[in-house]
Amino acid sequence: MNRTLILTGAAALMTVGVGVAAAQSGGQNAEGAQRGEMERCYGVSRAGQNDCAAGPGTSCAGTSTRDWQGNAWKYVPKGTCTSIETPRGMGSLTPVNR
Repeated sequence: MNRTLILTGAAALMTVGVGVAAAQSGGQNAEGAQRGEMERCYGVSRAGQNDCAAGPGTSCAGTSTRDWQGNAWKYVPKGTCTSIETPRGMGSLTPVNR
């Protein structure tokens, strides 16, 4: 019984650690955007990995339903968006039809 309790506790701690790391990395992107180091780039995120704006019926970050979705954006380093090539075209500073 003690072994089960220890393993359950360890798994919970690992889950919390992963969540904290994800939250910190998302916060760094937002902070970079506020300082002008990052920009929104549409059509470059994989499904479920967008930072925001995925269209009607979505709540925001992580809600894109397909790879390279044109109305979902991801923070990227400023000046790099339009040079990002995906299987569906280049990144865009404005929403695109895809």
